[in-house]
Amino acid sequence: MALAIDSLKTSFISPTPPLPLKPSKNLSSSQNPEKPRNLIIHCSIHPDPWSLSTGNRPKPVSKNPKNPLSDDNARRIIKAKARYLSVLRRNQGPQAQTPKWIRRTPEQMVQYLQDDRNGHLYGKHVVAAIRLVRSLSARPEGSYNMREVMGSFVAKLSFREMCVVLKEQRGWRQARDFFEWMKLQLSYRPSVIVYTILLRVYGQVGKIKLAEQAFLEMLEAGCEPDEVACGTMLCAYARWGRYKAMLSFYSAVQERGITPSIAVFNFMLSSLQKKSLHVKVKDLWREMVDKRVVPNNFTYTVVISSLVKEGLLEESFKTFNEMKNLGFVPEEVTYSLLISLSSKTGNQDEAIKLYEDMKSRGIVLSNYTCASLLTLYYKIGDYSKALSLFSEMEKNKIVADEVIYGLLIRIYGKLGLHEDARKTFEETEQLGLLTDEKTYIAMAQVHLKSRNYEKALAIMELMRSKNIWFSRFSYIVLLQCYVMKEDLASAEATFQALSKTGLPDAGSCDDILNLYIKLDLLEKAEDFIFEIRIDKVKFDMELCKTVMKVYCKKGMLREAKQLIQEMVTNGLFKDSEFVQTLSMVMLEESGRPDYVDDTVVALNQIDTMALELMLRLYLTVGNAFKIEEILKMLLKAAGGLQVASQLISKFNREGDISKAQSLNDQLVKLGCRAEDASIASLISLYGKQHKLKKAIEVFSAVEGSPTTGKLIYISMIDAYAKCGKAEEAYRLYEEVNDKGIEVGVVALSKVVHALANCGKHQEAENVIRTSFQNGLELDTVAYNTFINATLEAGRLHFADSIYERMVSLRVAPSIQTYNIMISVYGRGRKLDKAVEMFNKARSSGVSLDEKTYTNLIGYYGKAGKSHEASLLFREMQEEGIKPGKVSYNIMINMYATAGLHHEAQQLFQAMLKNGCSPDSLTYLALIRAYTGSSKFSEAEETIMSMQNEGVPPSCVHLNQLLSALTKAGFTEEAERVYYKLLSAGLSPDIACYRTMLRGYLEYGHVEKGISFFEQIRESLEPDQFIMSSAFKFYKSAGKERESVAILDSMKSLGIPFLKHLEAGSKAKTP
Repeated sequence: MALAIDSLKTSFISPTPPLPLKPSKNLSSSQNPEKPRNLIIHCSIHPDPWSLSTGNRPKPVSKNPKNPLSDDNARRIIKAKARYLSVLRRNQGPQAQTPKWIRRTPEQMVQYLQDDRNGHLYGKHVVAAIRLVRSLSARPEGSYNMREVMGSFVAKLSFREMCVVLKEQRGWRQARDFFEWMKLQLSYRPSVIVYTILLRVYGQVGKIKLAEQAFLEMLEAGCEPDEVACGTMLCAYARWGRYKAMLSFYSAVQERGITPSIAVFNFMLSSLQKKSLHVKVKDLWREMVDKRVVPNNFTYTVVISSLVKEGLLEESFKTFNEMKNLGFVPEEVTYSLLISLSSKTGNQDEAIKLYEDMKSRGIVLSNYTCASLLTLYYKIGDYSKALSLFSEMEKNKIVADEVIYGLLIRIYGKLGLHEDARKTFEETEQLGLLTDEKTYIAMAQVHLKSRNYEKALAIMELMRSKNIWFSRFSYIVLLQCYVMKEDLASAEATFQALSKTGLPDAGSCDDILNLYIKLDLLEKAEDFIFEIRIDKVKFDMELCKTVMKVYCKKGMLREAKQLIQEMVTNGLFKDSEFVQTLSMVMLEESGRPDYVDDTVVALNQIDTMALELMLRLYLTVGNAFKIEEILKMLLKAAGGLQVASQLISKFNREGDISKAQSLNDQLVKLGCRAEDASIASLISLYGKQHKLKKAIEVFSAVEGSPTTGKLIYISMIDAYAKCGKAEEAYRLYEEVNDKGIEVGVVALSKVVHALANCGKHQEAENVIRTSFQNGLELDTVAYNTFINATLEAGRLHFADSIYERMVSLRVAPSIQTYNIMISVYGRGRKLDKAVEMFNKARSSGVSLDEKTYTNLIGYYGKAGKSHEASLLFREMQEEGIKPGKVSYNIMINMYATAGLHHEAQQLFQAMLKNGCSPDSLTYLALIRAYTGSSKFSEAEETIMSMQNEGVPPSCVHLNQLLSALTKAGFTEEAERVYYKLLSAGLSPDIACYRTMLRGYLEYGHVEKGISFFEQIRESLEPDQFIMSSAFKFYKSAGKERESVAILDSMKSLGIPFLKHLEAGSKAKTP
């Protein structure tokens, strides 16, 4: 290539001045747009000006005869002739004005007839030559000799006709071989035209080296390359991405002063842009402008695209406006790129103007443009316009792609329309567009925003099942899911996976550190901080605050000072009030008496969170001087007392009552009192810990104050109630009422609940009736407490009247109200009313829960209505309520009572299938079902399977089977089961002993009864039935001494003898 360019440079000995620039037709037409005209050719008036005929009217001999045509003029004539013939072919319709006759000499006419052209573009012999050379493509290279093939055409083809044959070749090998033959003909003369044709053929198939060789041959033949030849070579380079060679060749062309056409420039610009060489596109564009080459629509489109991709906003819009001023209509892709760039650079108004301009021109938006606009609206928070744009897309039938659906999901999430986001995600999946992790992540983040981490994890699992690669951002979102779920093991594993992708970000470190704090794993938090500081994770302000929180909780004074020093020296945090406050407290000298006053003035505003952390730190290390100093500083700041009070409440929530008490004492020492909510929380915490004395001390310190609010009284009443002092709670409640302090229905509910739990039902009823008499306005919770208290007291009629009062006062019942009332009517054996209450709950719009269904199912079972219970259980499942262990137990018990062991077994299997683990009560109900239907072997298998399932069988399960066997007369089978389970490690209780002795006694197995009694008598406490049975056994066996001894023992212990017992009562036949 270098040789070709050097030859090009040195061969131009006498430079030819460039052709003058003609006015651009595109420019004039774009500036003065007119309606297109139909071209009509009057051939009879204007004969063919390129005819070879001399005609009957010979042209006058010029005084200055012209020189032979140059290659440029020859090319112009040939192209003009081709255009003329093309117009003739296009106008062969009924209204076409074709030439009537073209005048030729007789010799020309004879040649015309011999050629048999008959209106065709080429003569018969030319067409034959074209076909013959083309047919050689089917033959392998080297299998033919072009001289022999073209032997019949020697001296028959003119130079022009040979050029035609060369131009019509489709294969580069045939073109190459024909050209070699062509050079041997007498009519051949070296011309830039023939070389240009050959260059075009080579360029179309990418034979760049052959093209370069042809170009060198052209130069050696003395043919000076013109604009077309150079343009053809440039286009060949551009087409095949040889941009370096193209630019080198273009430099050589420039040195000769040849300016390529706009089509060639477009080729070059497009090639450079495909290689992402946008800077070179910009440079070539500027050269075009300097050379006054008139661009067209395509030129502007390519140039603007490169300017946009380089981020040159101002120059992009300048070129865009120039394009519009010249009358060119920009393409949709141009608008799209400019809108995207404007959005990215924050030029929102310009992006919206472009969109409005597109709409005014009737340009239909593409998916990419819509996505750019939706992204813009999402960033600026204009969600109404985003949804309006989506509606417009549907109207214009613009098919949304996955990117647009992902943006819609994000927008719906921002608006809180989680259901719409979910439907959009499902629609994307149904359309088969769900392939990008960003769409999955968008939906997962919507679920996280609504605190629904389970659904977010389901989305992430779906993404994994589709084999979609997890990026760094995916692991960050997955970590957020596990942190919200408080799944420590999964969160740590995800963090490790995130760390493998690079240094973890500050946000992820903050997430997992907050999880450690929430789970009170401060040792792990400390180790984690140590690791990320070694790894030199870049801290942001939130991570700094969280790390400082850990240090303060753990009392790590030295580490806290070191972190503060690093934050002070870090320029990113120099203006942070949080850092400045920490620095002021820990790093400044504070020995001066006026230190507090100076430091408060030193800062415009003290960060109260920082002071809160410092208080926590020094409370942990026990530095009373610093605590007092910080409290003084805090109390001088705006809202300082509130911060201190909130810290007391935080200590109470964390269960650290010693710090809460210490801080409260410091406030009292400084002459301040914490807010009522903080004192109330302190009293409540003492109540939970059953430290009533401490609670009374805190309460007594503020009781006499006129500012003591009702929260403190409510907390003290609650403390009395939790410590089992219901009477004291009632007394305090009456004292507060006597003082005229309205403690509200919350305290009233606590008093009633405490009295009911302690069995003080009459006092609870008195409180309820008093509240009714005083006309106290009660809420739903208070009514529920009252109804439940009267239900526990067995005052069912009073409970019903409370509910009626509640309804009459239009207090809306809750689901708890309906559940309690179903129990009220169920205990009162008013099943119809219980069903009516259930139907009221269902029609009221309140969401029924499992307890509502289970409550009524239980009463159906007690009434023997197993069919209705089964229907209600099925309805509960159809409503999407998953039965729990209690529901299954009630249903299996009901089937056992009804003797439906098949249904009980099926329900037990369904319980296992649904992932609900049975407990001891479940197995007991199943054993009852089997024994009630005399399925003793199945009952025994159930007991044995309990141990395999990790549920140890108890004496209750054994006694259920033993009782059924003995009642049925299978005493030997009962004996076998008893000893089998005894050897398995089960220790029978007194109920099992009674069951076995009863079986021996009723069926007259006297000897076995005596043997069994003597085995167990040493481990038994005195029991009326067992000793009476033993007396009967000994009496029936004639062992008077033993029977008398048993009777004397019973008399001495004061145990009455059971006279109705009779040995063999069931063994006798009527």
